[in-house]
Amino acid sequence: MIQTRNRFLEDANIWLGSLEGWQRFVRASAQSSAGRRAMLAHRDAKAISLGTAGKLRILAELLGRHHPERCLIFTNDNATVYRISREFLIPAITHQTPVKERHLVLERFRDGTYPTVVVSHVLNEGVDVPEAGVAILLSGTGSTREYIQRLGRILRKGSPAKQALLYEVIAEATSEEGVARRRRPQPRRRSQAQLELLPPATPLYEIPTVPLPRVAEPDESPPE
Repeated sequence: MIQTRNRFLEDANIWLGSLEGWQRFVRASAQSSAGRRAMLAHRDAKAISLGTAGKLRILAELLGRHHPERCLIFTNDNATVYRISREFLIPAITHQTPVKERHLVLERFRDGTYPTVVVSHVLNEGVDVPEAGVAILLSGTGSTREYIQRLGRILRKGSPAKQALLYEVIAEATSEEGVARRRRPQPRRRSQAQLELLPPATPLYEIPTVPLPRVAEPDESPPE
């Protein structure tokens, strides 16, 4: 599926690393049968990467490892939110959740009645989310801003010394690998001068080596 999409993008000279590239892809997908096949392949591959069973197995392991700590699970689409809610019996919040129900879920999460809640990007901004010690990101965008916001959900309400954990679960050999890599800040490269090897320093003093007797051997030094 990914190969079908990538071949079309290469032939059309479209790069998906920007908003303009995505807009060109959407327009091109409506103009030819090859474009429509590429868009369908893109959506199918994305659905697989978002809802893979391997991710849910890892999610189960992480929830068991950190129980009963307060935990937030983030996904990027409603279908995955509802699937997790059904399979793990976890309260869910999406943009379809009524405001009154949303407040009730968050209040019960705050007082510990619900130790875990699964949410979509509906909570990115403007929602007072209770403090949590663990967050699990099952899917997301490459937006650095969104990533920082999700980190803030588990860090901002604790004390300065409080430690929190963020797990990011991605599907290997999918576009998620590149998205996660672009999201993280790149380490600074050292200058060439910093990589030069220096010769070993000459010792200032000669330290004689004197053999010491072994523990099991008698001291054979002559008496004074």
